[in-house]
Amino acid sequence: MNHTALPPAIFLMGPTASGKTGAAVALYSQLPIELISVDSALVFRDMDIGTAKPDAETLAIAPHHLIDIIPPTAAYSAANFRTDALRLMAEITARGNVPVLVGGTMLYFRALQSGLSHLPEADPQVRQQIEHEAAQIGWPVMHAKLAQVDPETAARLQPNDVQRIERALEVYRLTGQTMTALHQASAGEALPYRLLKIALVPSDRKVLHERIALRFDQMLADGFIDEVKALVKKYPELTADSTSMRCVGYRQALEYLAGLYDSKELRDRGIFATRQLAKRQLTWLRAMDDIVEIDCLSPKLHETVLHEITAFIKE
Repeated sequence: MNHTALPPAIFLMGPTASGKTGAAVALYSQLPIELISVDSALVFRDMDIGTAKPDAETLAIAPHHLIDIIPPTAAYSAANFRTDALRLMAEITARGNVPVLVGGTMLYFRALQSGLSHLPEADPQVRQQIEHEAAQIGWPVMHAKLAQVDPETAARLQPNDVQRIERALEVYRLTGQTMTALHQASAGEALPYRLLKIALVPSDRKVLHERIALRFDQMLADGFIDEVKALVKKYPELTADSTSMRCVGYRQALEYLAGLYDSKELRDRGIFATRQLAKRQLTWLRAMDDIVEIDCLSPKLHETVLHEITAFIKE
């Protein structure tokens, strides 16, 4: 299929508090698009304040797919997201619209674009055999064994990289295929779309940090703690280990409610965790290729994004 015959799709990515929702809503009124949320926290119902979920008014103006689709007691994976997003993208394209995928869960973007590698789960028995062998002949010899069956993977690893050598041998013994072959098979699941990847990145990280602190304070003022109390009451089976409670801020709120620390420490920990999230998101973005970077602090942010997307759709 030639490049121009592929329908367009847009990734609108960025760290937390970079203004993705505002930009997406501004686009919605101007272009024939539909929005798909790419956010592992927004899939959960009843978690609105702490996830900075667009409010009902915003969602009425610019509906987002994949928001509020499961209860906080359920789990949602990158594989679930990929299945849902591909189905929605096909439906949106069939309606004559352009799918715009907006959010900050970078693992979801990667799973969608590159597919998921079909690697088997760890097998304790096979691992034990490999470790037993290694104890007798040493890891450099195990590395040489790996080089015989999977030279590409072995070439990437040092003879003392125990964990990765073990994993590569385990995969080969479990599947009869090399890690290289399995990765290549999943990489073949290319997206049937012409992609524009926009990253909203701050020209000054300090300003993003200030935004994060302001937003966390606003969440607290809007009743975030009451939201978490209500969640625990409605879903008694929720614990700090539930997938939904691993979302930034929620675990800290649970620990605060359990009396582990006071409200000042809750605020400090919540802001710190959100900054760490933003740092990880920016690291992911730096590793991605073919990205159009736009300064999320620019007063002309919405105009610039609109300009890029309009030009791309017309190509």
